Amino acid sequence: MTAAQDALWNENVGAADYAAGNEKYREAILAQYQICVEMADRVSARRNLTNTFFLSLNTAVVAVLGGTAPDGLDKVSVWVLASGLVIVLTQCLTWFVTVRSYRQLNRAKYEVIGVLEERLPAYAYSKAEWGALGEGRDWRQYIPLTYVEQWVPLIFGAAYLLGFAALAF
Repeated sequence: MTAAQDALWNENVGAADYAAGNEKYREAILAQYQICVEMADRVSARRNLTNTFFLSLNTAVVAVLGGTAPDGLDKVSVWVLASGLVIVLTQCLTWFVTVRSYRQLNRAKYEVIGVLEERLPAYAYSKAEWGALGEGRDWRQYIPLTYVEQWVPLIFGAAYLLGFAALAF
């Protein structure tokens, strides 16, 4: 038996809980559960679009900077470079905070999904799937994407700082 099989079924809910008389209540729980799962998926899709936007924006900034200085960036005024640095670091900070916000929002959504699963016969997300992934504790088994995502704007910011230092000093 796998970890997912061990964690999937809610022992507090059995066939007797699905006897006649409680149909509307069960339908309401299932409908709310389906909505919550769909909304969690939508947040993840929006997060991916946000990452694509910021990645494209930062790539465009680097391309513009590289293409606008015909004699090289080392000939550009330190004040112009510093202004650009403030702009790109602000973009990186905004990106970092946005990814963090999406992570917090999804964490809350999956917590609600777990609570709703207490009224369903299976713990598909909250115990079975998350348990099968080792709850993100072992990086060799699963690395939660939101943690990886947060490093990308930090890496861009560090690259911008190093580039500025190399050009300005």
